[in-house]
Amino acid sequence: MKAVATGLFLLAALVYLVTGWLVPDGSGWVGYVNAAAEAGMVGALADWFAVTALFRRPLGLPIPHTAIIPTRKNALGQSLGDFVGTNFLSERVVVDKLDRAGIARRAGVWLSEREHAERVTAELAAALRGAVRVLRDEDVRQVLEQTVLRRVVEQPWGPPLGRVLGRVFEDGSHRGLVDLVCDRAYDWVKDNYETVSRVVGQRAPSWSPRFFDSLVADKIYSEVLSFAWAVKTDPEHQMRKAVDRFLVEFARDLRHDPATMARADRIKWQVLEHPEVRDLVGDAWTAAKNTLLEAAEDPASELRSRVRDGLTSLGGRLATDPELRDKVDGWLREAARYVVNHYRAEITTLITDTVDRWDAADTSRRIELRVGRDLQFIRVNGTVVGALAGLAIHAVAELLW
Repeated sequence: MKAVATGLFLLAALVYLVTGWLVPDGSGWVGYVNAAAEAGMVGALADWFAVTALFRRPLGLPIPHTAIIPTRKNALGQSLGDFVGTNFLSERVVVDKLDRAGIARRAGVWLSEREHAERVTAELAAALRGAVRVLRDEDVRQVLEQTVLRRVVEQPWGPPLGRVLGRVFEDGSHRGLVDLVCDRAYDWVKDNYETVSRVVGQRAPSWSPRFFDSLVADKIYSEVLSFAWAVKTDPEHQMRKAVDRFLVEFARDLRHDPATMARADRIKWQVLEHPEVRDLVGDAWTAAKNTLLEAAEDPASELRSRVRDGLTSLGGRLATDPELRDKVDGWLREAARYVVNHYRAEITTLITDTVDRWDAADTSRRIELRVGRDLQFIRVNGTVVGALAGLAIHAVAELLW
């Protein structure tokens, strides 16, 4: 295009020289052609200067207000950033675009198709695998110890434990455990006759006859076994009621008795300082990590199936429930408002900082290569328009004078 524009200028110059040589006085139709060619040269030169001045100094001369792009690159980048921020990242423009886009409805229709939900599930699984693998076990364990264990240490155990136990005992939920203890106690007594006999024999006086000790042991064993059976089979047994009263009083003491609360805290420290408890945190993370990785890698896992079904269900609801769509669109509008109002400057800084890092000469060259073809049409138009203007001026001058 540079060659075309320059060639047109040279053609105008050649016509001007030939017509001037043929008819020096400029009379007749040759004068019109000569005037048009002269004005065409002026227009071509003027537009060449204007186009060249955008990218470099014409003929290397230090003419003011030339080489505009290289010398004002940063200011142009700032202006471009301000223009984008004002006209494209304004709250009104962004919210209006979101309203017209209908993102919730379109996302719902898209997600309601099973293959799309499967695709999103696969992407979420890949992201989960990447996130889990990038985490170091030592860091996770340290965070868990600092958050979970510290939180547990800072809180007193007595009052909350007492409240929980109080509600459990009031509802009678503990009776299943009491039944289990009573059953095991009866089974132990029934299966340990020899142990009872040995204890009685050890406690009996040395002068007591052996057969008498055996009779006493049998009697004691029979009474203990009967007592254990009665406690096991009678839900209203006094022993059970005594256990209930003890547990209720214990729960109350955990909430109100300073001595009991202090003992609970001492037990808390003993439990948490145990190495096995601290290792439990790391083991729990390792188990959770392996479970997540296995579930994320297996397309038929329960986790991925539930996520896929949940996404499909969500898509169906978004596609058919106007109230839910309005709620989701409202969340998107609020999020867009927040991002635009708080981070508009950071977003436009991407433009200004990028332009600032560009080399001035290279930037000018890139822009010229991108839009230079259209700019060369300006030179062509300048030559043509200049010729027509010169022709018109010469014609008016001939009519007047």
